[in-house]
Amino acid sequence: MAMTDPLGDMLTRIRNGQQARKDSILTPASKLRTRVLDVLQREGYIRGYAEEELSGHKGLRIELKYFEGQPAIQHLARVSKPGRRVYSGASELPRIRNGLGMTIVSTPRGVLSDAEAREQNVGGEVLAEVF
Repeated sequence: MAMTDPLGDMLTRIRNGQQARKDSILTPASKLRTRVLDVLQREGYIRGYAEEELSGHKGLRIELKYFEGQPAIQHLARVSKPGRRVYSGASELPRIRNGLGMTIVSTPRGVLSDAEAREQNVGGEVLAEVF
C-alpha cells in the first residue's frame, strides 16, 4: 500500500525512537525529508543525519539528541496534513510556546523555520511544530 504522508511517517519514527531512547533511527530518503532534517539540525533538535543504503533504496539515518537523559524534542506534531493543508502568511506564522518552540514552513525559498521565514518576510505551508 502506498504511503499517503511520508513526512508524517518520518516525524512519527522520530517520536517513537526518542520514546524508546534509541541513538539513531532509519527512514526512507526524500528531498522534503532531507530539508526538514536540515532545519531540525540547524535549530539543534537532532545531532545530525546521513544517507545510507536501505535494501536497494536510499535511506536516512537520523542521530537523535538527548539532554540530561531527556529527549531534545518534547513535542513534534504534523500541522498540515494531506486531508487538510494549512497555509500561513509571514505575519500570521504561529508562535510555539512564545518563541521557545518553532514551526517548520515550506516556502517558495525552501523549507525554513518560522524565525527564518519571518526574517525573509515569506509565508507558506506550515508543515510541523516542534518544542
